[in-house]
Amino acid sequence: MPDTRPNTAPTAAMPTTEPAPNTDNKTVKFLIRDAAPSDVPAIHRIYRQAVEEGTASFEEVAPTKAELARRQQALREKGYPYIAAIDAQNGQLCGYAYAGPYRPRSAYRHTVEDSIYVAPDYHGQGIGGLLLHHLIMKCEAGPWRQMIAAVGDSANKGSIALHRKHGFVVTGTFHNVGYKFGRWLDSVLMQRPLHSKEPLIPATKTPSAP
Repeated sequence: MPDTRPNTAPTAAMPTTEPAPNTDNKTVKFLIRDAAPSDVPAIHRIYRQAVEEGTASFEEVAPTKAELARRQQALREKGYPYIAAIDAQNGQLCGYAYAGPYRPRSAYRHTVEDSIYVAPDYHGQGIGGLLLHHLIMKCEAGPWRQMIAAVGDSANKGSIALHRKHGFVVTGTFHNVGYKFGRWLDSVLMQRPLHSKEPLIPATKTPSAP
């Protein structure tokens, strides 16, 4: 099926860096910027650990750096936001997030699904919230109208609470749909509107008069 999603972000531009919202720039700890291909090694380290040690991702074998680079490029080429959190003190990439298609069929083109990963050494410092805040803003600047979060493992209370804080509501739970580390895992579906509480009718061309 041909891809009808509009490209909303130029991928050739240099990444922009933004301070965390509502902070004093003199004391800012983390910066949010567009992720770049050069970030893939750091992203790979974070995601590999999430796959091998956690249940947020239902992948069981960590993808290679080349595969993560391919995935990043595919999203960027279609205009989806892909961002990184940077430690302002040492320049280290400490988390990343992106939005991608919820499902591939064209009728879903106005809905995105978010993914957020934070390096273990930086857990509990609010980075997930910063990334989600910026990701929502970028999606609201695009053509999308709904954002979905598929939280791996109903025991992942931190992710569920994070999404609730940013306006998501639980819309359902798929029970025992994943099997990892010798146990069955749920998938918790959460959703929030973009732009407004009511879905907006996408712009269409006005038919020509006969």
